[in-house]
Amino acid sequence: MTAYTNRPVIMGTRGLLASGHYLASAAGMRIMEKGGNAVDAAAAMGFCLNIVEPHQNGFGGEVPILVHSAADKKVHAISGQGWSPSALTIDWCRSNNIDLIPGDGYIPACVPATVGTWAMALARFGTMTFSEILEPAIDLAENGFPMYKALHDFILGKYELFVGRYYSTAELYINDGVVPQVGTIIRNPDLAGVLRKICDAEQAASGVGRIAAIEAGRDAFYKGEIAERIVDFISSNPVLDASGTTHTGLLSTNDFAEWQAEVEEPLTYNYRGFDVYKCSSWTQGPVFLQQLALLQNYDLASMGQFSPDYLHTLIECGKLAFADREAYYGDPKFDVLPIDVLLSDEYNSARLELIDATASSELRPGDTGNGVPGYATFDVLQDNREYLGLSSGTDHYTNPTSKPGDTTQLAVADAEGNLVSATPSGGWIQSSPVIKGLGFALGTRGQMFYLNANRPNALAPQKRPRATLTPTIVTHDGLPLLAFGTPGGDAQDQWTLQFFLNMVEFDMDIQSALDAPLLKIEHMPLSFYPRIAHPGKVSMDTRFPDEVLNELERRGHLVNHGPMPVRMMAVMRDNINGTLHGGVCSSSPTGYALGF
Repeated sequence: MTAYTNRPVIMGTRGLLASGHYLASAAGMRIMEKGGNAVDAAAAMGFCLNIVEPHQNGFGGEVPILVHSAADKKVHAISGQGWSPSALTIDWCRSNNIDLIPGDGYIPACVPATVGTWAMALARFGTMTFSEILEPAIDLAENGFPMYKALHDFILGKYELFVGRYYSTAELYINDGVVPQVGTIIRNPDLAGVLRKICDAEQAASGVGRIAAIEAGRDAFYKGEIAERIVDFISSNPVLDASGTTHTGLLSTNDFAEWQAEVEEPLTYNYRGFDVYKCSSWTQGPVFLQQLALLQNYDLASMGQFSPDYLHTLIECGKLAFADREAYYGDPKFDVLPIDVLLSDEYNSARLELIDATASSELRPGDTGNGVPGYATFDVLQDNREYLGLSSGTDHYTNPTSKPGDTTQLAVADAEGNLVSATPSGGWIQSSPVIKGLGFALGTRGQMFYLNANRPNALAPQKRPRATLTPTIVTHDGLPLLAFGTPGGDAQDQWTLQFFLNMVEFDMDIQSALDAPLLKIEHMPLSFYPRIAHPGKVSMDTRFPDEVLNELERRGHLVNHGPMPVRMMAVMRDNINGTLHGGVCSSSPTGYALGF
C-alpha cells in the first residue's frame, strides 16, 4: 500500500511546533521568536486552543503534559487532571438513583485543571511570565478570531441545545438567533477578563520573583472571585443532564482552593532501544506501554506493513492491553497499579499464549497475583447497578447532549532539547453551559468513574478520573527524539502506537507515518458515557484494500470500513543533523505545524 500525504515534513533548526489550530500554532511561534522556550510556547498555544477550539477543549477542562527538560535531561509528567467534588460520592449516586455518571451537565464536573497545570509547567520549566504567554490568548478573546467552517458547522448542529437549554452558551456563540457565518469575527470578552485578572494578580506580586508571581496568578483563579462565581453559577442554575433529571453542581470553593497540579514521575518502557514515556494510570497512557511489551515479542517488520498478519497481531495485543486497563487503572493516589508486573516479560509471555489465529470476542484481563478480577466485564452499567443495588435505571441512550466532545493536541521542540507533548480536552461547550460572565464551560471528565467501590477508578471524593488523554515523549540513547499525541478518546493510544510503529518498524518519515491508514479497536468498554462495548469490532480506514479486510473478517474480526479523519501530530529532533521536524495529519482541517 503506497503511503499518502499531501503535506510536507516541516523542518527548522530553532523551533518546531504543531497544534490543533493554525492560530494557536502562530501564537506559539511568536513566543519562540521572542526568546521563549518550548514550554513557554506550549503554554501560550494551550490557552489559545481553549479559545479557538471551544468544542474540542476549554478553559474549564484538563491538560495532561509531558516535558523533556533540557536542564536535567529527564522526562517529567504534569498531572493536568482536576479532581472530583468532595460532595460527589457513591452513596450520593445511590441516593439519587444515578447508576451511570452522565456525560453532560454538572454532576461529572471536576475542578478545572488548565490554569494550574500550565502555571506549574511555566514555573518549573518555562522562562516567561503568565502575562507574556497569555498575551496572544487575550488578543484572540478580546479582538476575536474568524469563525471557521468546522466550528460553524458544530454550533449549527448544537443549535437547539444552545438556544433551548444552554442559554449562556447561545448568548456567546449565537447572534440574534443566527449562527455566525464563516469569516465572522468571534469574541469572548468575558474570558479575556478572566485572563486579565490572572495577569493583574501576577503583576501585583512581581516583586517576589517570577515563580511566586506565577503562583499568585494561579491563585487568582482557584482562591478568589473566579472560583466563587463558578460555584455560585452551578449552584443557582440547575441543568438537565443525561440521567433525565435536573441537577445543580457539587463543586465547592474548597475543592478549588485545595487542588494543585503536580509534577510526577512518568512511566516508561524500552522498545527496541527507544524509551517511551507516558503519564501514569490517572490516564490510559500505560496501555501504550503494555501493547509495546506484547508486540516486542514479534518480528513486525517481517510481517509486512498493513498485512493481515500484522494487523491481526496489533488488534489482538491491543485487546489484551485494554482489558488490563479496565481491570487495573485508576488514580495512583487511591489505586495500586501493578505496573512492574504488567510490563514484565514473564507476565506478557503468558498473555501471548492467549493470541491465536482467530479474533477474540472476550474481555480477558490478566492475573497480576490476586486472581483475574471478576468486575472487568463488557457491561459497566450492569456492574454499577449490581453494586449500588439498583435494579433498573434511566434509558441511557436517548439524550442527544450526552455525546462527548473531542480533544486537541500540541507538541513543541526547541533547539536546547526541550520537548513538550500536551493533550488539552474537556470543558466542551456542548456538554455543560458556559458560566455567565466568565466565558467558559466546566468539564465532564467525572463520567469516566465507575460506581463499584471494589474496583480501581471507582468514584471517590477529590479523586482524578482515569482520562483517555495521553501525550507521549520518546528518547533514544538518552537524547530527546519525539513528542506526539492525538485527539480520539479510547483510540488515542491506538493511533499513536500505529504512528510510532510506522516510524521505528517501517522507517517512514514523520509526515508519512502520520498519514498512513489507521484502525481503531472498539472491543472494550468505552471510557465515555454511556460506556458501551462492541466485542470483536474493529473500525478500519477506507484505504485498507478489500483483500485485507476480507482476511480479517475470515479470522473472526467484526470489521467496520469507513472514513477515519484523525488530527494526530508530532515533532521530532534529528540528533544527528541538529534539525527539527514536525507534521500534522493531512486530514486535520485546522491543525498545522510551523518551524523556523
